[in-house]
Amino acid sequence: MASNEVLQAFVQAATQGSFSAAARKLGKSQSTVSAAVASLEIDLDVALFDRSSRKPTLTPAGHVLLQRAEQVLEASSRLELAASQLAQGLEPKLTVAMSDTYQSQRFESTLIALDERYPDLEMEWLIAECDDLIDLVQSGRAHIAFIEQQAVYPPDLTASPVQERTEIALFVAPQHALAGLGSIDQQTLQQHRELRLASIVKPFDSRPAGRVWSAASYLLLMEMAQQGFGWAPLPRWLVERFGNDSLVELNARGWPRSVTVDALWSRQQPPGPAGSWLLGKMLE
Repeated sequence: MASNEVLQAFVQAATQGSFSAAARKLGKSQSTVSAAVASLEIDLDVALFDRSSRKPTLTPAGHVLLQRAEQVLEASSRLELAASQLAQGLEPKLTVAMSDTYQSQRFESTLIALDERYPDLEMEWLIAECDDLIDLVQSGRAHIAFIEQQAVYPPDLTASPVQERTEIALFVAPQHALAGLGSIDQQTLQQHRELRLASIVKPFDSRPAGRVWSAASYLLLMEMAQQGFGWAPLPRWLVERFGNDSLVELNARGWPRSVTVDALWSRQQPPGPAGSWLLGKMLE
């Protein structure tokens, strides 16, 4: 297999237009570049340059192999960069868990910048809510979580609010009995089935059960509401993007509710360089 040095000589000779120009670009002698290209032609058993004129030009085969040589050099460069980053402590994989309450243009732009900065980083996304997000970070299953702000967190976790806020409102299907009411109080709500968010690790809470269906996902709650099974508190952005105009927002006392989102990570197992960079961008 040809070395990177030999491939560099070939690529520079082709792109610079002469062996002498390639030599100057590489800081080598012209004879070294010429010898490298000649050895590559021998190894590949194909002529890369037509030397019949004063200025060597690429042969048809040379044009094809130039593209392949550039691809090999690019892959080699990315390999060296990835190895260097890993040697400096870069995590080979970053897992981020998110609540469906959170939808942010900043997050999307930060991901684009993260991809450019760490192109070989493996990323994993998990969707969960409340106590399930806390459990994912505590267990080490996720490095970072974006969670609807909680009153108290376990002492082994660190939380910090992100700048953006989101809103949760109450929704029902158009055919639901509540959809035609002008103003709704808590007593009226309690006369109809609630579609309640419940985590997997802690499925029950201290509120009276009443007529309740529960799910661990806002998307599932939204589908239940669309079918007319009850009223549900849902992130407004989720309904606007995926509700397909199939839900009606209720004019209920105390709603919509503004929600702060926290970034959450472990004190014992803090994120590596890529995760720390992501957190820094989201919290700045």
